[in-house]
Amino acid sequence: MKSYLLGCDWGTSSFRLRLINTPDLQLVGEIVSQEGVAKIFTRWKANGETKGISREQFFRVHLQEQINLLAKQLAINLEDIPVVISGMASSSIGMDEVQYATLPFPIDGSLASIKRLDTQPDFAHDIILISGVRTEHDVMRGEETQLIGLLALLDTFQFNTEESILIFPGTHSKHIYIRNQQVTDFQTFMTGEVFNLMSHYSILKDSVEPTGLVAFDERELDAFKCGINESRHSAILNSLFRVRTNQLFNQFSKRQNAFYLSGLLIGDELKSLLKQPDSQLILCSGNNLYELYKQAMIELHLIDRTITISADLIDKATMAGQVKIAKNQLVALSK
Repeated sequence: MKSYLLGCDWGTSSFRLRLINTPDLQLVGEIVSQEGVAKIFTRWKANGETKGISREQFFRVHLQEQINLLAKQLAINLEDIPVVISGMASSSIGMDEVQYATLPFPIDGSLASIKRLDTQPDFAHDIILISGVRTEHDVMRGEETQLIGLLALLDTFQFNTEESILIFPGTHSKHIYIRNQQVTDFQTFMTGEVFNLMSHYSILKDSVEPTGLVAFDERELDAFKCGINESRHSAILNSLFRVRTNQLFNQFSKRQNAFYLSGLLIGDELKSLLKQPDSQLILCSGNNLYELYKQAMIELHLIDRTITISADLIDKATMAGQVKIAKNQLVALSK
């Protein structure tokens, strides 16, 4: 018999529900949508709060709908299978706000901040809400679960992750510092969001073509490298304006200029790692950003101490983290 867990990764703008066979972390099936926490919260404010429906109950109804869809898709009765939810569902706009865990944070997830919600007559699933982690000036939600799972997976492959910095690229990139089996610090870089703002809403929007940057030719790569190197020697607020003058003086095409802008921002993010010469770097990136971050690591001479993690392993890490936290909380898995 298989032991099952429903793992839900509920972000601000996305929703992912997976049925996991826990012994081998096999993905049995999944539902993916854009029904993120922010959208459900907005619906609750408009249609639930005024009718006296609690936020938790409103979110449960949506979650039950998605569980029903997954059950129908797989032709499996999913009743009584516990649900572990990571991401923004434990935030002030989520199902129920859960206090952040603090540092130092053990990488085995033993001190993860969670809240258990019991079954109800119309919802036959125990829920574990996983909260994020905070420092005095920074927060993360979701990455901590992915981190716990990833380090557990790397441990099975006998990777040494002692004194490491894990880089999670994205809209809000995270650099997470590991020492003595604990998260000792982390930093958030608004790299992806600033790229979006600059390329769509600023004076630079007419100087770049920001779509389809996953693939690139040699000239576009050269523009990206130029941005990386410029970031090392210039103040970012000054070098950003060069995106405008690059176009005015016909130095780059709009597409090349988008790579230059990307290089400026990624370079500005990663150059802080030059001040950490003794730390192993672990690049945890999906397919859409992997090549650009890898090229930036090469250009900044960081690649020799960098381990790159495959997109498949990154995808599996959230499941592994949810399962590990569930086991830490002595969840009785469905048989």
